[in-house]
Formats: sequence, structure tokens, C-alpha cells
Amino acid sequence: MIKPVAPFRLDLTVWALRRRANNIVDRWDGKTYGRLLTLDGHAVDVSVTQIGPPNDPELKIEAACTGFVSILKPALVTIVEQMLGTGRNLSEFYALASGDAQLAQLAARFCGLKPPRFPTLFEALVNGIACQQITLTLGILLLNKLASNYGMSVRKESTTAYAFPRPEDLAGLEPQDIRRLGLSNNKARAIIELARMITDKHLIPEDLEALDDETVLARLCQLRGVGRWTAEYVMLRGLGRIHLFPGDDMGARRNLQRWLKLKEPMSYEDVRRILSRWEPYSGFLYFHLLLDRLMRDGIYDEKQL
Repeated sequence: MIKPVAPFRLDLTVWALRRRANNIVDRWDGKTYGRLLTLDGHAVDVSVTQIGPPNDPELKIEAACTGFVSILKPALVTIVEQMLGTGRNLSEFYALASGDAQLAQLAARFCGLKPPRFPTLFEALVNGIACQQITLTLGILLLNKLASNYGMSVRKESTTAYAFPRPEDLAGLEPQDIRRLGLSNNKARAIIELARMITDKHLIPEDLEALDDETVLARLCQLRGVGRWTAEYVMLRGLGRIHLFPGDDMGARRNLQRWLKLKEPMSYEDVRRILSRWEPYSGFLYFHLLLDRLMRDGIYDEKQL
């Protein structure tokens, strides 16, 4: 069991993580979140269910794995807690929202949302690279293909669960292997180069955790295929820096513009200036606006929440 910091809603947090209903890596059946994680070479199928209301939540975690050893359980719990943001105390955000009528309405609507994170920096970077300059719907389809072709898998009754590929799963590939899935040559090269850098220890993701924003941004932008948008996206979704709003994300920018009822398009500088009133929770606002957009687009409706 995990006892999240209240308020907590599994459904909201999972949707902020998975983004599209056809995401085969992050699975959701309306009650249980499922994910195939790779731990120490084992494929561990994890199921998470919320027990109790948002103001007194508990999470029930079940793990299935052939040959699963108990020593992996603490690591599994740590990953789930990080992915679902269960330890985040957001009382200051709610206090900020209470003094802002516009933000208060949005915060109340999605009360219990926690900022999700990808389980690894590698996954965050591959997500960012794959989704560059295309729709999120297409990006998720390409990521699904990566998972189903190169990730570990487990057969479950009439379905198959897929894990997101590890660096070692992709490091031995050539660009044409990934290009056949529909990714561009530049994206394929960037992903394989990234995988090789991690497996060869030229990039150690854990080293970035303690660095300041500017240093992390600069280091990430040195990677092939990574610009400011991808770097900020990774810092939010991969490193959990919820004070960062990816200002170059056109979809996120449009979500913000719609929410604020602004007629004129915004620049990167406009986004930073406008969001300064809600610091240090600009990135957390990003997730609220994402959920609002998903509902507007009919990805799911209020009944599912």
C-alpha cells in the first residue's frame, strides 16, 4: 500500500501521464492503472488501484512477474511513487489558487491531480523527440510502435502488455530499423545515439537531478535532436520540475491562450511573463490545462473522472 499526500486522484494523474486512450504503455481501464516496468532485467506488470476518497487516499499495488524477487519491491514502490507524484505536498498551490478566482476554478475542477513523471529520463527524452513537430496523437502511435517492437512484453490472457524500451533495447539498432516504424531519419538517429550514450555511460541521467535549471537545459540541448522545447518538456515530465512550463510547446501555448481567453497568439516571452503570477507552479498548471484540453476534445468526459 501507498498512502499519497492528500488530495489525490489516480484517474486524473494517470490521464495526465498517458495523454491518449490508445497509449499501450500506460494502461487505464477506468479503475486500475497498469504498467509493465523493467527492473533489474525483470518485466514486472504493475497494477495500481485507488482505495479511499481523494481526501483520504490509499493505493493498492499489485505486481506480477515470473521469478520476481522481494529485493525489487522497494525499488518498485519508489518508481510508482515518483511516476504518480504521491509524495508531493501541493498545499501551497491550493493556497495560491484560493486567492485567484480563475485558477481556483481550474484547481477545484481537477483537485487531486498530482504531477506525473516518466519513470526514466530516457523515456522522457524519447517521448519528447518522437513528438516533435507532429500531433500528440501521431506521437503516441509512434511510441506505441517502439514499445511493441522493442520493449519487453508479457502475455496477459487475451492481450499483451508492453514495456517502454530501455536504452539497451535500442542501442544496437540502426536508424533504418526505427525509420520503418514511421519516425524520421533525424529522430531515429537521435534516439539511437541517446540510447548508446546512456549504455556507454557518456550520459548518466541521475547526474542531472541535482543540477540547476540552466545547467540541465544546456546539457540537454547538447544532445542530438534536443532543443529548448524538448529540454523543458523533459525537465517537467522527466525530472519533476513543476515550476517549468514548456513555453515552446504549441499545444500547451494554445491551451493557455484558450483558458485565458486571449485573442492574439503568444510568444515564448509572453508565456513566461503571463505565468509569472503563478510561480512556482507554472508546470503544474501545464498538467491542469492538458486535462482541460482532453475533456474539451472528448478524449474522456467528466463521467470518467
